[in-house]
Order: sequence, then structure tokens, then C-alpha cells
Amino acid sequence: MSAVIALDQVTKRYGHGETLVHALRGVTLNVERGEYVAVMGASGSGKSTLMNILGLLDSPTSGSYLLDGVDAGTLDEDSQSLVRNRRIGFVFQSFNLIPRTTAAANVELPLVYAKIPKAERRRRVALALAQVGLEDRADHQPNQLSGGQQQRVAVARALVTSPSLLLADEPTGNLDSRSTADVLDLLDLLHAAGRTIVLITHEDEVAARAGRLIRLRDGDIVEDTVLKGRFVEGVGA
Repeated sequence: MSAVIALDQVTKRYGHGETLVHALRGVTLNVERGEYVAVMGASGSGKSTLMNILGLLDSPTSGSYLLDGVDAGTLDEDSQSLVRNRRIGFVFQSFNLIPRTTAAANVELPLVYAKIPKAERRRRVALALAQVGLEDRADHQPNQLSGGQQQRVAVARALVTSPSLLLADEPTGNLDSRSTADVLDLLDLLHAAGRTIVLITHEDEVAARAGRLIRLRDGDIVEDTVLKGRFVEGVGA
């Protein structure tokens, strides 16, 4: 099984002198294809910095990061943007949908950036919305959707480019308990279909849905635990 994520001794430092902050302190981590990994840690533990590096939104101070075999350290800004668009799907706590724009148009946006032909865009958007159970809401704008439905649109947008990696940053943070369950059930289905998912959360019950738990403290991995029974068959043990 090939690694989608391969971090080797990754550090991240901010500031200088008395203001120097060690956000990550030599993190080494592999995530294999099809794994569902939850990342937890207190505020300041380094989990947001880690997510930004995984998403190519920030660069390590030292160490290496291979995403699906591509060395992120060799990429210029344009190449990083291309890799983000094609290999990474993002889901954020605040949904980040464009208001007064339909669900279909929101999902279509990454394909527009990728210059996919219109007919193919429409086909992929329809498939992505069907994956999240919102094919009948394609023409609805965000303010016509519940919080859970908005997050499912965000998941569809993340999936529409068929990325190698789905990054979810507190995806249930703004949802009620019913919507939280719906979104977690959807992530379970995506995981069962073989998607590689890395999820940041501060909630134990959300992390428990994953197959593996990574816990950070002061920029170090202090726990890396397999949560039994949560792996796709053939991927984990």
C-alpha cells in the first residue's frame, strides 16, 4: 500500500529570538492510501500548522513532505496551486461556500479553475452531489440549505476533482448533533469506498469514527493509535 502522506522530520518555526515559536518539532508521519486519520491536540499543539502543511498552504522550515509521491519542496507556487486543485480536497468548519450561488456552482468551482470542459464539469458535479445525497438540491443557494446540507455541499466540492487526499478541519464544529451525525456518516461512507481522510477535531466522539488517532502536544506526536475495526479491509490492521 503506497503512502499518500509521507512526512520526514518536518519542523515549522515562526518568529525570531524571544518571539521564536516551534510549531512542529521534527514530525515524521506516513498515512497510507485509504486510511481515515483523526488529529487531536490542545490549542497551540501544532495541529493547524500540520494541516496547513499537508494542504500545501504553508511550507516546512525543514524536513520533507511527499504528497502522493510528489515532493512538495520541489514545487513553485503555481505547481503547488495545481497540486492542491487536483490532489487535495478541503472541508472547513465554516463551509466556505459562495453566497447567492447555487450548490452546483459551488461544487463546480474547482473544475473551473482546472479548466475542465463544461459538459464534463456538469457530469462530475452531478456525480459529486449524488455522492453526498444532494442531487435534488443542486439549484439551492447556501441560505436555502441547513448547516448539515451546506457542509455536504462542501464535501461534494472537495470530492469533485477525485483528489488523493481529503482534509477536513473541524468539519462538524458549526453543526448541531443531528447534522454532525449526518456528516460523520458521510465520511464513513467515503472511507469505506477507499478515500484517504485526515480530520482535525477536538471532539473525542468525532475522532472515534476514524481508523487511527494522532495526538499532538507542543509540536510533537505523542500518540499514534490504531482504533480497531475502523480500517478499510486490506488497508490497516
